[in-house]
Amino acid sequence: MKFDDRCVDCLLSRVMLECRLCGASGSRSEEVTAACADLLAELRDEPLLHPQIASAMHRKAYEMLGDDDPFLSLKEESDRIAREVCFAVRGRLTGFRDYVLASIIGNTFDYGVKGHQVTGDFLGYFEQEYTAGLAIDHTDRIFPLLDRVVYFTDNCGEIVFDRLLIEYLHRQGSHITLAVRDMPILNDATMAEARALHLDRFADVLTTTGCGCEIGVRLDCMPPDLSLAVDDCTLIIAKGMANYESISEYTGMPPVAFLMAAKCDPIAEEVGVARGSKVAMLRDRN
Repeated sequence: MKFDDRCVDCLLSRVMLECRLCGASGSRSEEVTAACADLLAELRDEPLLHPQIASAMHRKAYEMLGDDDPFLSLKEESDRIAREVCFAVRGRLTGFRDYVLASIIGNTFDYGVKGHQVTGDFLGYFEQEYTAGLAIDHTDRIFPLLDRVVYFTDNCGEIVFDRLLIEYLHRQGSHITLAVRDMPILNDATMAEARALHLDRFADVLTTTGCGCEIGVRLDCMPPDLSLAVDDCTLIIAKGMANYESISEYTGMPPVAFLMAAKCDPIAEEVGVARGSKVAMLRDRN
């Protein structure tokens, strides 16, 4: 997905959140935000995907703030809340669609997206969204493709719900290559969170997306095990908006199941749903 003018305010709102999380003074926050705004102005017309521009901006903010993981406390709290909710709801999940929907509801653990709030009553929110279901539901088309899966994760909190889906895939006999972020960025899950959840018990290969402090997926710097898995898989599962924004731009890919909540207007409009909708959308091999 290319950069949209409406993304500027949203991206800078995340920088301001990072400043607050780091306890930066008002003057320092203004300095960091201004530097990030200048970088966005410099990069927005470059031939880069939106996640690449956003990643460069966050790296700039982290460097200026002297903190390589400002979301750490939020990540830990998200995982704690998600564990409680998963314990309460997992007994009702039976088929593939149920596990997919639960994992997509978990995608709303996302901080700093302008106009999107992580609810304080996540169990109540889960019940509401589970009843509402999927605005785009391609699960019947996705299910036959589960032989060899490459699964790109997104946020902490969400990854606890992902574990339920990954366990289900494991029981179905899927070969799973699970890729988390290479280094901390935003509240995205890294190897530390994946190992804390013992995801290596269910994934045949546990790896990272490579590229260091980077959201989304870049084909040019994936580690060899992930690159080989992408070439050989029957399905890519891409969780969340950043993975959608990058992978949707690539051609020559295997079938991709985009599982996400459309939390911003540009993505909701591109997909053709109302903002906040939950989608399980299959893009066939192209």
